[in-house]
Amino acid sequence: MASRPDQTWIRRWLSGLGWGSSPAPGAPAAPAAPTAPTAPTAPTAPTAPAGPLRLNLALQGGGAHGAFTWGVLDALLDQPGLQVEGLSGSSAGAMNAVLFADGWLKGGRDGARRSLESFWTGVGQQMPWGLLAQHRDDRVGLSPLGKMLYRWSGIFSPAQLNPFDLNPLRDLLVSQVDFERLRRHSPFKLFIGATQASSGKLRIFREHELTVDMMLASACLPRIHHPIRIDGEVYWDGGFSANPPVAPLFYDCESRDLLLVLLNPLLRHGVPHTRPEIEARITELAFTANFMGEMRLLVQAIQASRAAPAGRLEQGLQQLRFHMIDTRELAAFQQSDTKLLAYGPFLEWLRDLGRERGRAWWGAYSAALGQRSSIDVEALFG
Repeated sequence: MASRPDQTWIRRWLSGLGWGSSPAPGAPAAPAAPTAPTAPTAPTAPTAPAGPLRLNLALQGGGAHGAFTWGVLDALLDQPGLQVEGLSGSSAGAMNAVLFADGWLKGGRDGARRSLESFWTGVGQQMPWGLLAQHRDDRVGLSPLGKMLYRWSGIFSPAQLNPFDLNPLRDLLVSQVDFERLRRHSPFKLFIGATQASSGKLRIFREHELTVDMMLASACLPRIHHPIRIDGEVYWDGGFSANPPVAPLFYDCESRDLLLVLLNPLLRHGVPHTRPEIEARITELAFTANFMGEMRLLVQAIQASRAAPAGRLEQGLQQLRFHMIDTRELAAFQQSDTKLLAYGPFLEWLRDLGRERGRAWWGAYSAALGQRSSIDVEALFG
């Protein structure tokens, strides 16, 4: 007779991520189907979902590539029957989550759309022309000067390259986000990730405490930016510890539908050979390894919960429904140096790609919301 799976998988996953001491999540009335089929490649013609649908969004960071997520969110805002409960993110994912919430607070769906557009337009105006180069095939990338400065960031510290701690992102956030009002009246639950530099531990900043420094901590690349100190602790980019955070969307939200918006491909084909290719892959792995580990532990917890006594925690795990929008087969995401390309037309192009993919996802899989997963999460992350 097969032994019962060890329930400690579930508790270990939650406690290891800092969520084991909170009350168990509320379970929806109707459980989801037990299987999570792989999403088909060609969209069918689904019937429109009846009534409002609540969804949680986990937004991955990736520098300028975060403009793709801008487009995805813009597409989701077109759906009047869709309601968002919680958003999580690190780095660019955090920016998108907070701008989405702040804009919604100011003007509903249209306000969220305007807020995202204004922020990314501002980002696109920050890059000096001298750091850009146009290639023969009309692609835009870093100029030799831009690449040299990027290499210097691996030799010199931010204190040497930027002794006055100039940070245009701070000015942009202060001018666009009403943090005081957002802390008091956020329309969504927010989970913003940052990494404690001394320990590597993840810290989640919530909507009721958000400050501009917490946002900058979530996007603090230590080779480029001065460290951000909060409550006496130094913080670096949240992508080092969770990109994006997933556990809080399960543990602190009631909705069981979770949409992953991913900028880094889950699989790279081929082996990097040149030094720039190797360095790019090392950086990419550093920003995805913890997310992959978190998802694998979550899958193991779901599997263990099926044979465990049906408590609220186990029911909540079994009722999770996963969905995903990613950047597979998009050539723009094969070049890591374009993550630094904060160039207006390039960002708008990424937005258009994200909007197109978001609309395609909605047309193909919106009928799965509230019913089943639209990806095979066990095959992808188990």
